[in-house]
Amino acid sequence: MSINKESDLLGMQNASEAVAYTLKKMTHYAQPGMTTKELDAFGAKILTECGAKSAPHSTYGFPGWTCISVNNEFCHGVPSDKRKLKEGDLVNIDVSAELKGFWADNGGSFILGKDINQHQKLVDASKEILLRAINNIKGGVKIADVGHLMESEAKKRGFKVIRNLAGHGIGRGLHEQPDELLNYKNKYDHRRFKKNSVVAIETFISTTSSYATSLSDGWTMVGNKGGFMAQHEHTIVVTDKAPIILTEMNEIFN
Repeated sequence: MSINKESDLLGMQNASEAVAYTLKKMTHYAQPGMTTKELDAFGAKILTECGAKSAPHSTYGFPGWTCISVNNEFCHGVPSDKRKLKEGDLVNIDVSAELKGFWADNGGSFILGKDINQHQKLVDASKEILLRAINNIKGGVKIADVGHLMESEAKKRGFKVIRNLAGHGIGRGLHEQPDELLNYKNKYDHRRFKKNSVVAIETFISTTSSYATSLSDGWTMVGNKGGFMAQHEHTIVVTDKAPIILTEMNEIFN
């Protein structure tokens, strides 16, 4: 969507704060021995208290309020009462929701407890690359150039990007134009970021895979060559200067 009036900005701020607050609280609440279903229920409670509705549940009939992916699961992990979190797990939580007609999206990967499985370098790379990308986005900048920056930064750190996952426009729906905000340069993409547009910009940084494939549950995605992936995501408003990070409250850069 494009922010054309103060009420649009306020609506997006409220929706973004709801998902950002939920993500932050879920990240802090997660602990070894807890099931991902329990963690999702905690997130559902917070969203409900904020007056927000789960976007994936409402839009796609996703079997959960939030997506919780663990270790080799790259994204869209389904909350389960059979999946218990363990010390050192690489956990990704993706929270998107609708509040009074406005939609917002954010996500973050983190290590649960001590980094006994050596995932911190991957998580840090994802955070750093998202921050670099956001700092380079403003009205008139080529979308493909930001994708190129993301892939270049991943390669510098010895990682890959997932080529079939992407950021997207957002606002009055979960996925809007511009779609396919890729983590690499598509030389055929001549689009530019537009001032006042709202986008969900996200990283998909991986150790060994370049593509994500779906498991038999029809939701959870893993790498085509295995390995691990870290994702971090903010909903932002594009300006002619630095973007407004609507989901800053999630503290994923901390």
